[in-house]
Amino acid sequence: MLTPSRWIFSAPDPQTAAPLAAALGCGKPAALALVRRGLGDPESARLFMEASPAGLNDPLAMRDMPRAAARLAQAVRRREKTLIYGDYDADGAVSVALLMKAIEMAGGAADWHIPNRLKDGYGMRPEAIETAAAQGVTLVVSVDTGIRAAEVVRRASELGIDVIVTDHHLPEAELPPALAVLNPNRPDCPYPEKNLCGAGVALKLAQALLAELGWEPERLRRVSESFWKIVAIATVADVVPLTGENRIIVKHGLEGLRSVRSPGLRALLDVAGCPSGAAPSARQVAFQVAPRINAAGRMDTAQAVIELFLTSDAGRARDLARQLSDQNTERQQVEAGIREACEREAPDESAAALVYYGEAWHRGVLGIVASRLVERFHRPVFVLGRNPEDGLAQGSGRSMPAFHLLDALESMRDLFVRFGGHRHAAGVTLEAARVPEFRERLNACAAARLGPADFVPSIEIDGTVELRDIDEAAAAGVFALAPFGHGNPNPIFAALNVEVAGPPVVWNEKHLKVIVRRNGRTLALKAWNFADRAAELPPSARVDVAFQLEEDANSAARGYPGWAAILRDVRRRRESAAYPTGTSTWVIKTPG
Repeated sequence: MLTPSRWIFSAPDPQTAAPLAAALGCGKPAALALVRRGLGDPESARLFMEASPAGLNDPLAMRDMPRAAARLAQAVRRREKTLIYGDYDADGAVSVALLMKAIEMAGGAADWHIPNRLKDGYGMRPEAIETAAAQGVTLVVSVDTGIRAAEVVRRASELGIDVIVTDHHLPEAELPPALAVLNPNRPDCPYPEKNLCGAGVALKLAQALLAELGWEPERLRRVSESFWKIVAIATVADVVPLTGENRIIVKHGLEGLRSVRSPGLRALLDVAGCPSGAAPSARQVAFQVAPRINAAGRMDTAQAVIELFLTSDAGRARDLARQLSDQNTERQQVEAGIREACEREAPDESAAALVYYGEAWHRGVLGIVASRLVERFHRPVFVLGRNPEDGLAQGSGRSMPAFHLLDALESMRDLFVRFGGHRHAAGVTLEAARVPEFRERLNACAAARLGPADFVPSIEIDGTVELRDIDEAAAAGVFALAPFGHGNPNPIFAALNVEVAGPPVVWNEKHLKVIVRRNGRTLALKAWNFADRAAELPPSARVDVAFQLEEDANSAARGYPGWAAILRDVRRRRESAAYPTGTSTWVIKTPG
């Protein structure tokens, strides 16, 4: 089922890239990437690179925001019993902590509830609302959840509880009958930015609340900027596009992480290997910080995360951060075992979608396993386990860009006890006996909606460069396009017809270092997990290389250049062929 990659060249016009590079002083590689992103004129490119907070939208532009802010302000003034109801992932936990802190700063108080992933499953539960009513709660604010909880919201109303729903997931045809529903993806919401994560929506509510309470603009600005730090983490963790408002929040939020006063956030960054005084990259957040937050909800409950973000005790913060790090290590081990079990099942080569089921699999890591299998097989994948309490099959799915996962589930909704999610990720609960039927129907749906080209992994090339184009200044220009992530990927460049300048060096048994040269210039490339492809790089071979430029803090700390070229793919060059043979194929895509 593994297939060679296609190299897709967008062929930006060099006549556009060259003057842009001169106008911005950013170097040819960055200019090529900007042109490919539709930012070929200097003014739009400057605005993109600056990512000014002036580009953020007014929270009151969100449908129902004035009503939500007024009701929450009333609860603060009257000291009403308020419950923040969140989700158990990083986005949900950050949303809870943010709104708890905002209410506290406003002079109010609130309690919080996050369901147990394994016992309660995803979403708002009526029993939690009934418990809240018995405790005298009169207002519930959902964060990163609730958009598909119409029945739970109705139950809250019966019990005399007002509900404000804040969410970013795609709604059903019927919105929950809440006092206010804050979701930029509701069809009637005019809010311009549709890609906020749950914490982004919670941030907008916090800003509107403090403005409603009469905070001065300068004070509100300072507090908002302090919130950007954790919202940046949630935004990266939730893999929403790093464009528009998300780009602004993440860019400035990451920069704010150079200096952190919160004991919990500082302890988390420390155990994740992000030193004080340095701004972590989005990649560091995605692979070092966010997994430690998510591990709590996956392996146990997210209670430790909320306590970590809210505590003022540095010692307690360090203990909680170490606990999260230990849970992340356990998560990695459990995940590896399930992934290996799935990979041992030889999939049908003709399958358009894959569904795996294991009765004893830990349900907290199934979404991560699904993600890894999508990377490996380039098919939509669901990984399911059995809930021992009710015997139901429960799990998560991930998809590739061409297949809308939630739309697919909507087409077979009769299969499920519960389901929800969005284009690229979703969760389902169904009777275990119906898993084979789910496998067949999902495969049929994918086969009908996808074509052969959709199953081939591709590498989008931002532009071809000469080795002489790659230097420290060019790297700095590329890094000015960060933060990189979903929606704004780190650019990939191709150097064509270069010569391998010597045998690749293998280290740690799985990685390579290789030097290529052309026209008197050389470039050293690091190649992660590339040792099994060393034979494709024999000395003196003519090859094409696809690579990225990445910041290298370890190198900079040792006095060397603070960047590295990372090999992503290689193909043997055959001068006489229009499309060289090797492990990759070419596709030329012209703008428009």
